[in-house]
Amino acid sequence: MRQVPPTPRRGRLMGRGRVAPRRMCVGCRVRTVKSDLLRLVVVGDVIVPDPRGRLPGRGAHLHPDLACLELAERRRAFPRAFRLPGPLDGTALRARLAERAVQQQDGRMVSDV
Repeated sequence: MRQVPPTPRRGRLMGRGRVAPRRMCVGCRVRTVKSDLLRLVVVGDVIVPDPRGRLPGRGAHLHPDLACLELAERRRAFPRAFRLPGPLDGTALRARLAERAVQQQDGRMVSDV
């Protein structure tokens, strides 16, 4: 019988052996560890970042990067991800991500978006 090498377990943390949840970015559609993504929720018709993951409602996940935000807007992914009709306002989210990008370029570390 042929021996098959074990497949690497995805989503495992190396140190403790615990499973880390994985989510898909609505912009670039890459599956990654949940802690690398920013959770978003809709309040009214405005997309609001939820860095602590505590706001109620259906959430969507996005890399905290303007390129992924632009890709998600171009693909019209937010209404589908939130299962809501019509366009959603993402200007507050765009401003927050732009501010974060500027802080990263200045060399300051940003913990929450």
